[in-house]
Amino acid sequence: MKIVSRNEELLRGALSCIPQPSSRTSLASCNKLIRFEDISAAAFKIQCGVQKTPCMYSRLSKQYGMDIYLKKEFLQYTGSVKERGVLYLLMSLPQDQQRKGVIVASDSNFSMAVAYHASELRIPVFVIMSTSTAPARVKMCREYGAMVISYGTTAKDSQVHARRLAQENGYLYLEEEDSAVYLSGLGTVGLEMYEQVPKLDAVIFPAGGHCGLLAGSAAALKHLNPHISIIGVEPESFPVLQQSLKAGHPTEDQACNNHHFYGDVSGVCFGSNSLQLTGKLVDKVVAVREEDILISMLRLLEYERATVDAEGAIGLAALVAGKLPELKGKRVAVVICSGNLELHLLQRCIAHALTLDNRVCRFSLVIPDCPGDMSKLLEILAREEARVLDIKQERTFVTSELFTVEVICTVETRDKIHTAQLRNALLERYPRTAWTER
Repeated sequence: MKIVSRNEELLRGALSCIPQPSSRTSLASCNKLIRFEDISAAAFKIQCGVQKTPCMYSRLSKQYGMDIYLKKEFLQYTGSVKERGVLYLLMSLPQDQQRKGVIVASDSNFSMAVAYHASELRIPVFVIMSTSTAPARVKMCREYGAMVISYGTTAKDSQVHARRLAQENGYLYLEEEDSAVYLSGLGTVGLEMYEQVPKLDAVIFPAGGHCGLLAGSAAALKHLNPHISIIGVEPESFPVLQQSLKAGHPTEDQACNNHHFYGDVSGVCFGSNSLQLTGKLVDKVVAVREEDILISMLRLLEYERATVDAEGAIGLAALVAGKLPELKGKRVAVVICSGNLELHLLQRCIAHALTLDNRVCRFSLVIPDCPGDMSKLLEILAREEARVLDIKQERTFVTSELFTVEVICTVETRDKIHTAQLRNALLERYPRTAWTER
């Protein structure tokens, strides 16, 4: 997507007035032009309410052949960049509406940010969550100060109930959208990165359906330096942004079966404004596999001590997957935008990532059921410096000779090369070793 002209013209052409459906009890109607001045005003207004997060040089730089700087937005109080847009949105509400209160209906990062910042601003806030919502999310919202109500078995049930309560009680029903106010708040990320890292060549953002961060920050960065390359990254299994850009309008024809893992990047494209800004200001959108996201999560945990979710890791995943070879030797910033991963998912993700990274492997072999034969196997593993995680012996259902035992072993290795060395050593002694493929 070639940048056709400079800043103000691009922004002016990108955002048109999009009327909202009349049935929606939401923020107003017609979006005004998003200008660089709007993003600057947002940065000034929210500076005391959100963290100015660090954008730090990463130890991963040498591994991927470029200078990588990580913008650590997961360090925000609720663990998400959404706080920037939400706080500016709430501060921009009329005082009479602030007194009446706001209501949201989801368990997303957006709702968590609304719960926290509305409470901090002394705005009554209600969060409607379905009965299937993770208990940890419900608990967290209550601790932020929101009145949480469990209603319905699906997100749609909760939304219908929230709209009804909003209409009956005068609350403002909020859902994530691409109003100029919200995009300006999110765009403050771009301003900060430009100040923190001089001479940037490229910035990588999460994309997907909720591309407000990508669109708002692109508006700021392209105004400051039109030569900075802006890149969006979305899941290969849910390429909603690429489909929407190709169609020229937001698309909703695909369902994501794994939304608990993908989080907010799996949502449908929520607005024409963000889509138009993305089409005019973003240079490239790439898609990555789930495996690349998992390995990216592992790299961030190991090298940066950062526990992030799929949305937070997806930008780095484009570098892990080798999708952006043109950035070799360049100065690149990656936005790590979210760290709200449920504990049970974290355990599963890291375990799977270690397997994908050839660091945990499993094999089975049959040895004589005699004293000393098991110790010989363990000696080989010790000599090859493989760490035994689990070992099982099966005698009853072994189909080979009578006095034999099947050994199933799970071990940890350093990397792919170490795994290959272990495999060769085992095959030399036990030619019928069966390796469990991942």
